[in-house]
Amino acid sequence: MGLGGYYNVKNLIFYKSFTYLEKFPQNCKGLIFKIMSNRILQGIDTIILRVKNVKQSKEWYTEKLGFNNVHEDEKLRLVVMDTFSPTSITLWETSEEIKVNPSVAAYPIFRTQDAGKAHTALKKKGVEVGEIITDHVVTYFQFRDPDGNLLEVCQVH
Repeated sequence: MGLGGYYNVKNLIFYKSFTYLEKFPQNCKGLIFKIMSNRILQGIDTIILRVKNVKQSKEWYTEKLGFNNVHEDEKLRLVVMDTFSPTSITLWETSEEIKVNPSVAAYPIFRTQDAGKAHTALKKKGVEVGEIITDHVVTYFQFRDPDGNLLEVCQVH
């Protein structure tokens, strides 16, 4: 096993997500599946964000972020959005007041290859975005959805 979720198998490095399996030679897929299936927890399936109006939030996440609706449950008032990664986002309606304290809140971080382009694209779509911050490892910025949920876009150097 390697560090940070990577495995070195016959001098090839593989990331531990099923998403990448289609890129690997057939004889390696069984080994990676065996490594994954021996774990009790196999990754994060979804992140739940509470929203005031699931229909309006679904429209915002579709129009502004380009996510697709993959499951909707009208009875539970929730919708699961595909984020183009192994982890989805579940927008779940609540009648409770939504309070997000950014200094202690957990929030999703979306990866990008170019934080500057992502910042510009979201701004053009009417999303209020924070300043771009760059350090020696990452370039990132934060923004909020209409319910005040904190979101971040990050580019690793």
